[in-house]
Amino acid sequence: MSKNKKKKNELKGTFKNLLKSWRFIKEQKLKLFGCLFFSLLLCTISVITPLLSAKLLLGLTDGIFDTVIKVSTAMLIIELSRNICHFLYNRIFYRYLMDTVSSLQCVIAEETLKLETEELDKKSSGIFIDRLNNDTREIVNIFSQLGDALMDVLTNIGVLIAVLVVNKVMFLYFVITCTLLFIIEKVRMTKMFKIDKKRRKIAEKNTGLIGELVRGIRDIKVLNANDNFMNKAKERLKEANEENYKMEKVRMNYRLVVSSLRDICDIAFIFLGIYLVSISNLTIANFVVIYMYKDRIIGLLGYITFVIELLKKFNVAADRVFEVVDDEHFKKETFGNRSIKKVKGDFEFKNVTFSYDESKKVLKDISFKVNANETVAFVGKSGSGKSTIFSLINKLYNIDEGEILIDGININNLTKDSIRNNMSIITQNPYIFNFSIKENLKLVKENMTDEEMIDVCKTACLHDFIMTLPDGYDTLVGEGGLTLSGGQRQRLAIARALLKKTEIILFDEATSALDNETQNEIQKAINNMKGEYTILIIAHRLSTVIDSDRIIMIEDGKVIDEGTHEKLLKSNEAYQKLYKKELI
Repeated sequence: MSKNKKKKNELKGTFKNLLKSWRFIKEQKLKLFGCLFFSLLLCTISVITPLLSAKLLLGLTDGIFDTVIKVSTAMLIIELSRNICHFLYNRIFYRYLMDTVSSLQCVIAEETLKLETEELDKKSSGIFIDRLNNDTREIVNIFSQLGDALMDVLTNIGVLIAVLVVNKVMFLYFVITCTLLFIIEKVRMTKMFKIDKKRRKIAEKNTGLIGELVRGIRDIKVLNANDNFMNKAKERLKEANEENYKMEKVRMNYRLVVSSLRDICDIAFIFLGIYLVSISNLTIANFVVIYMYKDRIIGLLGYITFVIELLKKFNVAADRVFEVVDDEHFKKETFGNRSIKKVKGDFEFKNVTFSYDESKKVLKDISFKVNANETVAFVGKSGSGKSTIFSLINKLYNIDEGEILIDGININNLTKDSIRNNMSIITQNPYIFNFSIKENLKLVKENMTDEEMIDVCKTACLHDFIMTLPDGYDTLVGEGGLTLSGGQRQRLAIARALLKKTEIILFDEATSALDNETQNEIQKAINNMKGEYTILIIAHRLSTVIDSDRIIMIEDGKVIDEGTHEKLLKSNEAYQKLYKKELI
């Protein structure tokens, strides 16, 4: 690809990303326009100031003190106006920044929730955390920083034009100097941009690693894997720091070149000024004024390169954010448009085949039917596909072949709410959020009453424990429910699921972390629901499912038998072995 074509594609990409970003920014457009308005005022003030400074110096050198007093007063008013403009600009800008970042972060968080479960299984959490925290802020910054930078460019162009009016030779000197410095800066930016793309990918991995360190700290300690984990962490962090060092090395090398060139240009400027004054081409007063503002003119280069650098950073950040927001890079969950407010509770698997990857089928042409208000248990060895069935019922994954029907309707034709609002799933490792117990329950039902909350916690045998806590239902439970035992986490998850009051309730090893006494209490609660709900149970211990209406045996992704506990105990040798093993 030619350089011109590549630049053309980059410009198209930038314009496309700016348009995409604007739909998020426009909610705060009044604040943004406020920022631009005060930037324009500051720009105007910056153009006027050097002209007044020149007049002040001329008044001093010519001894016209009335003019000096008038100009000084005008400059004081202008400088006070500048301070007020800066103050108002900063107030509006930071309000705009915070509101827009929050809005964009909510959007990317919402879009992350729409991703297919398979995408989340494959990718590190750092990919999404880094984009949500850092890249969103860079996108928002572009619309204010770009405006500021362009205003600064225009301001310094104004100063350069003022120099053109005063002396054409000095103007030509500044044009040549800025051009030389710009060429060097452009080479630097190209090198740094390549390094930055690689650095961001490594940073994503490190964000995920830090998250795993925090979430898995207890297991790391128990396994005494501190040294091994830290070795891995050091390797990753060293790789990231190496890329940071490369960026800083490029910056330092070019800073040395640019600083040296600017020093040489400063000397050249003084020699040129002296020469022009000596031949009466430039007055001393004008030379002093130009000298006072020469850094502003040279700074024009810095603002131009800043704009280019800002656009490049924006492009990288926008590409990464819109990979999540749009449907082109990460697959999103897809649902139908048929809506059911309340299902009866019938569902059926018809010749369903499924694999997490193409190498191994987890479910193989599996078929079974569950009637409304029936209690059905699934038993089998670990890895036989039981939990996968529950994931497919909830449409966390898409099947490879066959059909899943709810009330006779293909699950692919139903809306998300029709599926997930009508079923509750209690897993063997439920995730408890770092909120209070009450807030964890409110995630399911925001308008929950205290009576409902206490009722479901009593049913889940959790209320008595909660009442022993200093803050009761307002007690924070830590990340992942860290301050709760495994059994308490499962009981909270059961209470959370019961609060939904759905027609279909799925228990995936939901009593595996409970002691026998508590398990018996939960079993009573499940038995009390029998006949009123469609209940599916995956059980590790057969003693928890012997009262089910039916038991379906799963082996190697297939249904090998089904029936009541008594029927299977008489007719199925594999079931007999499972039952006898539990009795030992």
